[in-house]
Amino acid sequence: MQTKNSIREKMSFDVIIIGGGAAGVSAALWCDELQLKTLLLEAGSELGGQLLRIYNPIKNHLGIETENGRELRDIFIKQIKNRQFDVRLKSEIEQVDLKSKTVTLIGGDNFRARTIIVATGVRRRKLNVEGEEEFTGRGIIESGKRDASLVRNKKVCVIGGGDAALENALILAETASKVTLIHRRKSFRARAEFIEQAENNRKIKILTETILQKIVGGEKVEAVELKDLNTKEKFTVNVQAVIFRIGVEPNTEFLHGRVALDENGYIKINQNCETNVKGIFAVGDVANPLAPTVSSAVGMGATAVKTLFAD
Repeated sequence: MQTKNSIREKMSFDVIIIGGGAAGVSAALWCDELQLKTLLLEAGSELGGQLLRIYNPIKNHLGIETENGRELRDIFIKQIKNRQFDVRLKSEIEQVDLKSKTVTLIGGDNFRARTIIVATGVRRRKLNVEGEEEFTGRGIIESGKRDASLVRNKKVCVIGGGDAALENALILAETASKVTLIHRRKSFRARAEFIEQAENNRKIKILTETILQKIVGGEKVEAVELKDLNTKEKFTVNVQAVIFRIGVEPNTEFLHGRVALDENGYIKINQNCETNVKGIFAVGDVANPLAPTVSSAVGMGATAVKTLFAD
């Protein structure tokens, strides 16, 4: 793996990979395995993607168990350390010309390739309610596991109804004085064991068919304003922290109208990770809404490269 400032001299590649999470790193490894001249572009300051935002133990990736996503990321980085492909960090995409296979970065640098592999992943969906941006880092927390100590003996509000919401509510209840779980539907999408544990936890209060309308406070979060969807009643609950777990959305804005996407913005691919545009592949969570796992991301990265090499 080569991270170089002189990369301007290397403008043409066999493959450009956009995104440095598990899928992108896997694709880069296989490109080197098959001796393809490769450039890996990552918008962040380090490789890892969603792995860097997994704070719980990873026990379902065959062959290795880790305490969190960063630990697994570090294992991946160690494995590719001596591989011969170029990495460029802090590389935000301005434009991708799918016809000429040219990627333009913010700042003006241009790179060309015979093939582009999109591995841009997903991001947490926002609710876009008043106070959501204002109180980020000032009471809006990112992870129950990581931030459990920050809410010790405090009141917390969890927004969502899937596995992640219920699991975070249970984790936060270990240290918080009270957890209020808000879900807009009557029933949960989460696993039955999570629902049962939450319902039986004396620290967790569940409010279904309820929506968050506003986060309020001064220097930090002080309360949430809620609305009962049945009675239309609006009411306030005092809390000192809020966590959102309302799903994710794919990072595909730069591809809208240019490759086939599903109704939720995920890239449509065939069994070989090929999009409807020749020479453009998509791998990992950005093209896999049904099974967004580390294992599937790694496999998709390998599949795409083996397919293009066979061509």
